[in-house]
Amino acid sequence: MDGNKKQGILFIIGAGFCFALMTFFVRKSGDLPTIQKAFFRNVVAVFVAFVLLLRSKQGFRIQKGSIPGLLARSFFGTCGILCNFSAADHLNIADASMLNKLSPFFAIAVSYVILKERANAVEWLSVVLALVGAAFVVKPTGGVATVYGLVGLAGGLAAGLGYTFIRYLGKRGERGPVIVLWFSLFSCLATAPALIFDYHPMSGKQLAFLLLTGLSATGGQLCITKAYTKAAARDISVFDYSQIFFAAILGWIFLAQIPDVYSWIGYVIIIGTAVAKWRYMIWKSECKEAQATPQT
Repeated sequence: MDGNKKQGILFIIGAGFCFALMTFFVRKSGDLPTIQKAFFRNVVAVFVAFVLLLRSKQGFRIQKGSIPGLLARSFFGTCGILCNFSAADHLNIADASMLNKLSPFFAIAVSYVILKERANAVEWLSVVLALVGAAFVVKPTGGVATVYGLVGLAGGLAAGLGYTFIRYLGKRGERGPVIVLWFSLFSCLATAPALIFDYHPMSGKQLAFLLLTGLSATGGQLCITKAYTKAAARDISVFDYSQIFFAAILGWIFLAQIPDVYSWIGYVIIIGTAVAKWRYMIWKSECKEAQATPQT
C-alpha cells in the first residue's frame, strides 16, 4: 500500500472519529431545540470556511451556473442535519450514526435521477440490502423509537441528496470551501428565525457542548476532504464506517448505551454490504485497468 493511500485511510478514520464526537456532543448538549443545536453547529463551520476562502487566491468567486446546485446542496444538507440531530437526541448515538451512513446507498438511487449515472445490478442490490439492514436498526414497531428511527432514515436520504449535489458541483469545478460556506451559511439563515422566536436559554456547559459540536463537525469535514485528495474513493470510502465503532464506544462509556441485538444485525448487514460493494468496485477497476494495459 502506497503512502498516500495510508494517509487517506488515516484521514477518513479521523473524520469518522470527529463525526462520532459531533453526534456525542449533540446528545450531551441536553434538552434544547434541534434547530438551536443545528444553528450553533454551523456557526463554527461558517467561520472556518470564511477564513479559508479569505486566504485563498480565488477568494469567494464561484463557478458560473453553480448557484442552483449550491442552493440544492444547502437545502438537503440542512434537512439532513436537522433529521440527524433529532435522531441523535432520541436514539442510541450508534443507531443515529448508522442511519446517517445510509447516505451513500441513497446517493446511488438519487444520482440515477439527477446526474443520469446508471447503477448496475450489484449497486441496486446493495441499496436493497442496506434498507433491510436499516429495518433492523429502526425496528418498525410503531413506538417512539420507530418514529425517530424513520427521522434518522430521512436524514440519510437527505444527506444522500446533498452528497449527490456535491458531486454535481465538483464536476463543475466548484471548490470545497465554497460549498461548505454556502451550506453552513444557508443553514444558519434557515434556522435563525426559529432561534429568534423560540430561543432556549443555555448554561455555559450547554454552549460549550454546542461549540464542540461545531468544532467536531468542521474537523470531520476537513479530514474527509483531505482524505479524498490523498486517495480515490473506491480505495478508502469503506473506512468511513469507523464512525459507527467510535459512536458505539462513546455511547457505551459515557451514555450507558448498548445497542440491542437487532441493531447489531442491522450494523452487520449494512457494513457488510458496504465492504462487499467496496471490494466489487476495486475488482471492477482492476479489470478495466487490465483490459486497458497493452498485451506484450
